[in-house]
Amino acid sequence: MPPSPLRFVVLSLALPAVLVTGATHGHAATQIVAAENFYGDAAQQLGGDQVEVTSILTNPDQDPHLFTANVDTAKAVATAQIVIYSGIDYDPWMADMVSAHPNPNRVTINVSQLIEAKDGDNPHIWYSPKTMPALAKKLVAELVKNDPAHADAYHANLAKFLASLQPIDDKIAVLQAKYAGTDVLATEPVFGYMSDALGFTMHGMGFQNHVMNNVEPTAQETAEFETLLKTKKVKVLFYNSQVTDPVTSRMRDIAKSSGVPIVGVTETEPAGLTYVPWMLSQLDAVEKALAGVSH
Repeated sequence: MPPSPLRFVVLSLALPAVLVTGATHGHAATQIVAAENFYGDAAQQLGGDQVEVTSILTNPDQDPHLFTANVDTAKAVATAQIVIYSGIDYDPWMADMVSAHPNPNRVTINVSQLIEAKDGDNPHIWYSPKTMPALAKKLVAELVKNDPAHADAYHANLAKFLASLQPIDDKIAVLQAKYAGTDVLATEPVFGYMSDALGFTMHGMGFQNHVMNNVEPTAQETAEFETLLKTKKVKVLFYNSQVTDPVTSRMRDIAKSSGVPIVGVTETEPAGLTYVPWMLSQLDAVEKALAGVSH
């Protein structure tokens, strides 16, 4: 759900950020700031002991659209050598802070640009199978430029990271072969890219986009959404369990009472999980939901 830029203001209030520090063995660690923790997770795996990573959005129980950047966040961005953010209006506060704290030696990675996503596209790009490989390759290229002495280690980390993504591709292939064409619905398009990769037929996009943009869905969109659930024309409802409101909660309740399986998805990587287990856990939930549905 992309935030309204009006919701983001720089405050002096404290807001938790996670700092992961590796042993640098005498070399000054490359300072990386990631707007979202799944990008920070990838950066830590790719940089290893040679980087220190600060992830800003880390709490899966926090509504990321109500985030307010604070002084500590601004300081981290100002001193970072590499900044990573999602782009296409998902995290405009990061772009604003980068602009407010210019640094000619800082590399800024707008992940959406790496996959040629553009304004107006679904902003939840980390659910696309091509996003993390693109980020990994770009980030390692920048790390090698900044710290050529450890180029071999970075390239080894890249190979390991790309290999770690293979189980996601394998699971997608299995589900696609079995369930491509399945009619599904979502309260908003968080899982949209993954749904496309699985070959699902997604319905209710007007409703989803209005919810995503904090706009009340039209009466017709709401009625059509309810009908799809009540008549079980869709086999699964994807529900953003991190960002809820009375409208989406009502649709979840209708799905439950109608016997439509509900798969919860989140916008932030859950605590204790890295990117691959997070994605696989949601794909496993999809598989479990569809296994009990006749097609």
